[in-house]
Amino acid sequence: MTAPVFVVEHFNAGGGGHYVLDGAEGRHAVSVKRLRPGEDVVLTDGAGRWADCVVLGTEGKDRLIVQMDSVTEEPPEEPRITVVQALPKGDRGELAVETMTETGVDAIVPWAAARCITQWKGDRGQKALAKWRSTAREAGKQSRRVRFPEVAGAMTSKQVAALLATADLAAVLHEDTEHGTEPFATAQLPTSGSIVLVVGPEGGISPEEIELFTGVGAKTFHLGRTVLRTSTAGTVATALLLARTGRWS
Repeated sequence: MTAPVFVVEHFNAGGGGHYVLDGAEGRHAVSVKRLRPGEDVVLTDGAGRWADCVVLGTEGKDRLIVQMDSVTEEPPEEPRITVVQALPKGDRGELAVETMTETGVDAIVPWAAARCITQWKGDRGQKALAKWRSTAREAGKQSRRVRFPEVAGAMTSKQVAALLATADLAAVLHEDTEHGTEPFATAQLPTSGSIVLVVGPEGGISPEEIELFTGVGAKTFHLGRTVLRTSTAGTVATALLLARTGRWS
């Protein structure tokens, strides 16, 4: 079993490299995980910096004392994979974020597509975004990542088009094979730079959105013979990209 991961804001260890993990993360380590002296843990800022540590002891219910000897920086992976995720119904958005994070996506962009039933407005939108970000953080810890995916604010279709225009590969998953889509499994992939992948809502991407996206250079692709749910397609496509680009080798 790999060492559990905990998130910290800084890596300032005291004398002898002793570091105190407290607050909510310390409480989870002491009272939930019940870590004991001699066990290994990983501390990370979620942005690529991390440290292997060994538990020295505990204080109370929320303070874990560890030995931290050095801090390492994990460089960003290439090509960078961003999934533009149309807003699903209910808790399927969190499911999509969780599984994409566990798989290895680098960034997630919530998208208010024309055919989305769910709309993020006002306080409700802010709460939903916070939930996505919290889900990415927890899934990053669970999957032992030290660089968590960035979750951007919700974008409009025009903003998504601007993002696609900057990508080395701009891909739109579109199940309408009559539109002339190509198999994503055989798409020509860049070895560096960025890949931006658009996943539409349950009702599909509108013709106007397809025209907007292809107008900035995006290509349309299909994953296979079956139609995946919006909460599943991004994870499947990310796994395919990670395998084909060599990031999983």
